Amino acid sequence: MIVAVGVAVALALAGGSPSPAANGSADNAAATSLTTVQRQDLSQQTQVSATLGYAGTSVISVPAGTAPANVQQAQQQAASAQAAVQSAAATLATDQQALAQATATRAADRRKLAVDCAGGNAAQTSSGGGGAGGGGGNSSTPCATDSLAASTDEQNVTQAQTKVAADRSSLSSARASLAAAEQSLATAQSSASTVGQTSAYTMLPRVGAVVRRGQALFAIGGTPVLLLYGGVPPWRAFLPGMSSGADVAELNRNLGLSGGVFTSQTAAAISSLQAEHGLPRTGELLLGSVVFEPGAVRVTSVTPAPGAPVQAGPVLNVTSTRRVVTIELDASQQGSIKVGDSVLITLPDNSTTPGRVSFVGTVATTPSSDQSGGGSSAPTIEVDVTPVHPAATGRLDQAPVDVSITTATVRNVLAVPVNALVALAGGGYAVEEAEPTGVHKLIAVSVGLFDDAAGMIQVSGSGLAAGQRVVVPAP
Repeated sequence: MIVAVGVAVALALAGGSPSPAANGSADNAAATSLTTVQRQDLSQQTQVSATLGYAGTSVISVPAGTAPANVQQAQQQAASAQAAVQSAAATLATDQQALAQATATRAADRRKLAVDCAGGNAAQTSSGGGGAGGGGGNSSTPCATDSLAASTDEQNVTQAQTKVAADRSSLSSARASLAAAEQSLATAQSSASTVGQTSAYTMLPRVGAVVRRGQALFAIGGTPVLLLYGGVPPWRAFLPGMSSGADVAELNRNLGLSGGVFTSQTAAAISSLQAEHGLPRTGELLLGSVVFEPGAVRVTSVTPAPGAPVQAGPVLNVTSTRRVVTIELDASQQGSIKVGDSVLITLPDNSTTPGRVSFVGTVATTPSSDQSGGGSSAPTIEVDVTPVHPAATGRLDQAPVDVSITTATVRNVLAVPVNALVALAGGGYAVEEAEPTGVHKLIAVSVGLFDDAAGMIQVSGSGLAAGQRVVVPAP
């Protein structure tokens, strides 16, 4: 570029290259004017291809949760297990009472046995019969009767003890079943979903629609799925008694509350939100009833069709509403650009708008080989540019644009307009100085960075100084 410009400038001067006089001066018959050698900062601009769109792509999905019918089944199983525990406890209480009665009877009979079988009482008959060898049979003695009763009591106590032991085992098993059922119910309730086996999409957004906090992204069975702001994806239902966590804190912030605990105020705020949308005021948010995104979203594609059955998986592709220009910059130019640098964006209609570098990647990637088999391109890094005036970029998405970026800068150097350069016949360049005496002479210079935006070029050379007047073609 410099050579071409220098040659063009030289040809614009009278007769081509100026011919220095013997005293080093030069005359120029073409119309000229003078400019001043300046000391200033120069920047080199490079125009690169880029893509204008929206930042922050993401996918909104229906989470895999527990269907309402399965939650109801878990509730019924827990209720049955609770009833079994109550029945086993009642049976144990009855049998413990029977054991206590049997134990008391055995103790009383043992005391009676001790009295009736003490000393001579053991030989007494119950009705005073005849002597030895006499006629009628003798009745049992009180001691013998008491012994038989004591033996029966012992059997009754043993049986009662066995039954109580069995009851305790049954109660323990029932309690274990109840604990398992309650754990299953807690798990089911924690992942309780709004989606049932027959659920269908009743509303889906159009592509390009912008959805903000508190608005419906889509609807399932007539129930809207609301957008809330945050970065923690919901992974469980929001219910009273749930453990604290970052997801609860995120919900509370959306409801105008603070802290990471689900409180009565949280339930009341949920009820108010539900009332705003004509929903039952349950004070709970089941899994899939809300979606969290960092901010407002713009719908880029919709996966299901209205009326389609709902299954866990992607529903919408979205982006943020923040405009961004993405550059795949040659990795060798990484050091020439930094966050905060100003750039100029040329839009598809050739209008321009300023931007500022907001991100410079640190990891280079090499694109795969193209279909022509020409091999891989040079490694690139991602550079993001935020438009200073986003509204000026319109609503185009994935639109090709050009960006002028600064790839080199020099500070406090001597500079002249590029058309002040004169190409010398023997090679190299010079500037034509106009001395205060009116004498013109050529000063050989070395050229450096060319600032195409300013039309200035860096120069240096013996005898060159700021403030000198040099010749340029007349405007």
